Amino acid sequence: MPDLYSLFARPALRFVSAERGHQLAIAALKAGVVPADRSPDDPILATRVFDLGFPNPVGLAAGFDKDAEVIEECLSLGFGFVEAGTVTPKPQPGNPRPRAFRLEEDEAVINRYGFNSGGLDAFAARLKARLARGSRGVLGANVGKNKDTADAAADYVAGVEAVAPYADYIVINISSPNTPGLRDLQARGEMERLARAVVDARSRLRSKLPLLVKVAPDLSEAEIEAIAGVVLAAGIDGLIVSNTTLVRPPDLRSPHRNEAGGLSGRPLMRLSTQCLAAFHRATQGRIPLVGCGGISSGADAYRKIRAGASLVQLYTAMVFQGPGIVGRIKRELADCLRADGFTSVAQAVGADLR
Repeated sequence: MPDLYSLFARPALRFVSAERGHQLAIAALKAGVVPADRSPDDPILATRVFDLGFPNPVGLAAGFDKDAEVIEECLSLGFGFVEAGTVTPKPQPGNPRPRAFRLEEDEAVINRYGFNSGGLDAFAARLKARLARGSRGVLGANVGKNKDTADAAADYVAGVEAVAPYADYIVINISSPNTPGLRDLQARGEMERLARAVVDARSRLRSKLPLLVKVAPDLSEAEIEAIAGVVLAAGIDGLIVSNTTLVRPPDLRSPHRNEAGGLSGRPLMRLSTQCLAAFHRATQGRIPLVGCGGISSGADAYRKIRAGASLVQLYTAMVFQGPGIVGRIKRELADCLRADGFTSVAQAVGADLR
């Protein structure tokens, strides 16, 4: 039986732009009109990663709650963790509109937002207020650089220093395709300097907060090996694999398929999972990986886990299936684990690569 989102919300969204639809979703969560999922998580889904306890491994990816406005509301949808951002040190408007496009026929989105951000001060203030309220739930903070900043490391260090007191983990986003030169930071020399800078910043704060790096799916084997070597040597705690892709699969059907920007959603699943497995091999399972890109079912989440992910994230699938997708993925994932004889998520991590 179709749910209310399929019957009413999704058809209505076709009459507004993708960016306007995103704004309406944030407003609906703020207004409390999106029902919370109060059902308890299946115990098989509970897991421990980065020395943090997660009620389930299904998280909300960065990009939805860019300015940390609806963290609690997103957690109430049933996510095991929420990642806010990407936030830049200074406020910036991002790229000119239109800059986001729904590919309805492909259950995908192309965006070229360009780190539109309200800035670190407002972002950190919201995280601090949340902590003061005693809010629970695992929260990640995803930080980036301003478009015009020449010293990228300084921006990332500023991000780490601002959010470290209030987040459970921090993500260094060097893989958005929509900020000129950002992906160049994935090159070995640039990444070594950046990794040292953020790890040193954490040390100065006397913090043990996990530091993760978010990488692109459009990497060669040599680039994957180089990144893996850098993060292991520098003391980075984990990787998020992956961000959006610049690749356009030939079977895309939407008239928006040739828009510039990063592609997310269902067509990203295969590429991002291949990249995930490559990173699991390159790191020899020594650090946790977060599988992100193309998840729209429990079977998809399970494939990511078997390919090496300890946790998974989604965002674009909610655009097409609504918030109820979170509960469905968790139920399907629990069924997949039991069907293969696993008693925990951790047991299944990297099962296809053993």
